[in-house]
Amino acid sequence: MGVELDGIFNTAVNNNLFKDKGVLQVRYTPESIPHRDEQIKSIASILASVLRGDRPSNLFVYGKTGTGKTLSVQYVQNEIMKKAEELKVSISFEYLNCKLKKVADTEYRVLAALIRQLGGEIPSTGLPTDQVWSKFIELIDNKKQLIVFVFDEVDQMIKKMDDNFLYSFTRLNQELSKAQISLIGISNEVTFLENIDPRVRSSLGEEEFIFHPYNAIQLQDILKSRCSEAFKEGAVVDGVIAKCAAYAAREHGDARRALDLLRIAGELSERDGKEKINEEYIDLANMKMEKDKILDIIKGEPKQFKLVLYAILELTKQSKAGNLDKFYTGDVYNLYQDVCDRTKTDILTQRRISDIIAEVDMLGIVNAKVISKGRHGRTREIRLAIPSNLFDKVEVILNESLGI
Repeated sequence: MGVELDGIFNTAVNNNLFKDKGVLQVRYTPESIPHRDEQIKSIASILASVLRGDRPSNLFVYGKTGTGKTLSVQYVQNEIMKKAEELKVSISFEYLNCKLKKVADTEYRVLAALIRQLGGEIPSTGLPTDQVWSKFIELIDNKKQLIVFVFDEVDQMIKKMDDNFLYSFTRLNQELSKAQISLIGISNEVTFLENIDPRVRSSLGEEEFIFHPYNAIQLQDILKSRCSEAFKEGAVVDGVIAKCAAYAAREHGDARRALDLLRIAGELSERDGKEKINEEYIDLANMKMEKDKILDIIKGEPKQFKLVLYAILELTKQSKAGNLDKFYTGDVYNLYQDVCDRTKTDILTQRRISDIIAEVDMLGIVNAKVISKGRHGRTREIRLAIPSNLFDKVEVILNESLGI
């Protein structure tokens, strides 16, 4: 006999708390963006020159996740496009999310993605990079036009490649005879520009803006403005928005996190057949997001990071089985070398692996306590810090990613 699902389906149909769930999702662009008027005006004043056919300065926008950077740039872009249509001016914006897998991990793939967006055709691999550049330039320079390229999470691109690509990109206008291009870089790392080549910095960051995190009161305003559109009247209990904002304010004032918390709390309340969202469901949503965040971080990290984490996971299993009391940097490095042999991966030095362990510690995935061994120097005593109910999921991610 099959599982009886009618009750679940009826609950989903009859207890719908949402009016429009899309209002709480990342891709939604609101008509107004609370507490970002000054930044929007500043971005608009720099980009406004496109409306008279002049190339605007390259612009660099940075700030932590969920501070309204991309939303503000897209808002100004949409308003410029409306005005350009009214004035019959030819302008285009080309947006690229540099965090997408297999798009921004090599120079070739970035250029190939942009060529396709511009209506050209190119194979995914196979051509020499200089030919891809030539194809890109030819496509842009086939008529008089002004294109603004928006590279979102540009710091992710540079982590995978290097900053030579950005330097070449910002110098392209010297090779164009008809067209002109500008670049908007958006980064979640506020120190990103400090770590790149000074030549690139001077050409990329002609204008710079920082988006500071929202405070709890500002987050409440953002949530209230979305709530009336997202939920049916009376679906959100008093105190829920304040609690949601308080959680997100602790996480660097991240509006995206606040909206996700509210959406997930609504989904969990619906599944339980509740007629309202109460504060308890904000706590449950927060716990769910913490688990998901750990898994997302691990999925997005480079191969060497995953190899080190795999070694730590294996040592943790040995420790739990009673075969190992404590383990240290040297133990991780020994097992890491074995895993590199099995996966036919280049082995990094122990010093570099020690740096990676420090990175994993900084992300809160492990606790790596530095201890002194007297005249034998210092090492790290390592302990996995993820909840035990995530072990299996982390192991599956690592096994699939490393081909083990």
